[in-house]
Amino acid sequence: MPAYDFTDRVAFVTGAARGQGRSHARHYARHGADVVVTDICEDVATNPYPLGTPAELNETAELVEAEGREALALEVDVRDESQVAAAVETAVDEFGRIDFLANNAGIWNVTDLVDLERRQWADLVDTNLTGTWLCAKHVGRHFLDRGAGGRIVSTASTAALVGARGAGHYAAAKHGVVGLTKSLALELGEHGVTVNCVAPTGVDTPMIDGMLDEEGEEPMTRISDASGPMNVIDEGLIEPRDVSEAVMWLSSDAARYVTGVVLPVDAGMTAK
Repeated sequence: MPAYDFTDRVAFVTGAARGQGRSHARHYARHGADVVVTDICEDVATNPYPLGTPAELNETAELVEAEGREALALEVDVRDESQVAAAVETAVDEFGRIDFLANNAGIWNVTDLVDLERRQWADLVDTNLTGTWLCAKHVGRHFLDRGAGGRIVSTASTAALVGARGAGHYAAAKHGVVGLTKSLALELGEHGVTVNCVAPTGVDTPMIDGMLDEEGEEPMTRISDASGPMNVIDEGLIEPRDVSEAVMWLSSDAARYVTGVVLPVDAGMTAK
């Protein structure tokens, strides 16, 4: 694992109760950062699988502390701007600063667009796109007020680069994350803030587990040909740590001149 020095820095991670968010939080801590871990900690009615719980969020905080760093666990619905603003303010009051935003909160479900209910569209887009913007807005404002730069890394998807039969609302939201990333990179670059996103293929997380169909088939295999040249999907989903390593690099000084990019972590799926 590359050794990045995040000593005395603070990471703000959304969707951190489990999965990729938990992995990102632990990786930031291993490199020396204190971590604010946030999650909605309640279910979304139109989403078919249970989301993270308060106990799981507290467990993530304990895992950060086990790495020798400080943790602050906050229950935040990223769709609610007042909650996002309050969480950022609390984080700054607690730690004095935020240096990294890992914009990871998201949900995923499968319904053809012609059958999709308006509420299902709204819940997913509000979480995956609007929530990403709201967190970037308020952490970005902190970056500007503080005047010391910063890093924003958002979670897009391979679905941000291709269509997704059966999950068009998800693809639309993730395409939006790409547009948001590039626009923020242009707006914040002169202030020393880099803004990038990662685009993972299927990752072995509770979100994927929760979407297994009755035959045990992972829905991504029905949405598109998810396997890349490395045939990772044939052998098993990639691991959260594979995405976290990309997030750490984009957060580090090694990537100080990398901004506005979409970094696929997909075993070559989108190279085809």
